[in-house]
Amino acid sequence: MSDAFSFHTPPFNCLSLEEQAHQLCADGDRGQSPEFVSMMMVPLRDAYLRQPFFVDGELDLVSVCRLLSEQGLTNSLVRDARGVVERIGMFTTTDLRDALLRPEAPNATPVREVAQFDLIALQAGDALSDALLIMIRHRVHRVLVKDGEQILGVLSQLDLMSFMSNHSHLIALQVQQAKTVDDLQVAMGQQEGLITLLHSGGARIEIIAGLVSELNSQVFAHLWSLVAPDELVRNSCLMVMGSEGRGEQILKTDQDNALLLRDGYAYEGLGAVTQRFSQALTAFGYPPCPGHIMVTNPLWCQPVATFKDAIREWLYGPGADGPMNLAIFMDARAVAGDAALLRDARGYAGRILADNDAFFLRFVGAVDQFSDPASGWWTRLTALRGRDETKVFDLKKLGTFAIVHGVRSLALAHHLEELGTVARLQALRRLQVLTPELVVDLEESLHFMMTLKLRNNLRQRQLGQPVDNLVALSSLGTLDREMLKDSLAIVKRLRQVLGLHFKMDM
Repeated sequence: MSDAFSFHTPPFNCLSLEEQAHQLCADGDRGQSPEFVSMMMVPLRDAYLRQPFFVDGELDLVSVCRLLSEQGLTNSLVRDARGVVERIGMFTTTDLRDALLRPEAPNATPVREVAQFDLIALQAGDALSDALLIMIRHRVHRVLVKDGEQILGVLSQLDLMSFMSNHSHLIALQVQQAKTVDDLQVAMGQQEGLITLLHSGGARIEIIAGLVSELNSQVFAHLWSLVAPDELVRNSCLMVMGSEGRGEQILKTDQDNALLLRDGYAYEGLGAVTQRFSQALTAFGYPPCPGHIMVTNPLWCQPVATFKDAIREWLYGPGADGPMNLAIFMDARAVAGDAALLRDARGYAGRILADNDAFFLRFVGAVDQFSDPASGWWTRLTALRGRDETKVFDLKKLGTFAIVHGVRSLALAHHLEELGTVARLQALRRLQVLTPELVVDLEESLHFMMTLKLRNNLRQRQLGQPVDNLVALSSLGTLDREMLKDSLAIVKRLRQVLGLHFKMDM
């Protein structure tokens, strides 16, 4: 195998290129990855190509390594103009290893002496399948991608296989390297395809949610750095809230974000910056929040001191929105700027909330905001037996909200810092607030309903319908119906626990 293309696959994937290719092909033949065939036909120009980085062949190895370190790279293309026709080679860390065994000192060795010049190139219009076959046939790990004679970039084995099987890290790379808002939008445009691919491949819902949460955090942070000056970034804390804050949002629903400013700091033109941020997210596919819980709302964009006043008002004021505003804030997660500002505000909320029984009664009572006493829970369970095409149910109102908010209420009452619902459940189990059996049941119920929602939302996307929480009963098979009835019965058990814990009738 040519040293110019040697590449060590990370520990998480010990399969060889051939094994990975055969595995993907087998999955495609079995119908387990419906996107596989179309992905194989994607032209190379649309795949992720690492931008070419050139060094002069006369440059010594130490200087080349210094440049690679500054660029965060492990290889470079080498221009050697000594002959009649300029030739292009590649220098990698494997070549450096071999060079260190030579008698010449690295700082006296021109990079052209150790670079590899037997490179293989494909054209931008060639398909990914062509690159895969070339890599297998010639046992190489990198190929050049050209448009005519112009080198567009380098495609590596890892990038190729990741693009076809799970191209999440490529999206992350594109996010990190984005220089404009438009570049970020291109990266975000691939996210839904990634979600669909992971879901169709059988990835667990918590893994998909965690991956999406991490990618979104990187996008929000990078976008903020593009629209906000460094001074504002340093003196503020950008945070996401709600399901995004808990790491439980998968497909883009709405914007739930806020900005805390350092006390005593003011930035002229802040409104224009937050407006650009919100407009960019809208272009990325995040609709504006119906409740306007966004950085463009002065309530959710203010100094820490005045925000603490808002928290106190939520706790002790008569406003009906107080409990839910606090609930949204307690799910906040910092994604950019100074996270200490968020910790300060959250700590203040915890201190003034201690032993406030009256507020907790209002707070946990929000679990009932979607209840329908006339029909009752068990009547709803019975209704699931029907297959009327017109019957739909709201998955959030019927189940997920009760789990999320009920667990959030218990976490707040016990001063827990965890954000995710599952993390809060585990902490409550350790404190013996909830039994291990109920914790397991609640986790499984939440994940089942999240899976059901994702599957329904992907179907809605495919049909060109708006994404919402409404699921048609006719879309559920017998097993799903039984699992949903079991999940709703577990939700009823949680409501009973909440009633006993907070001494209220639920």
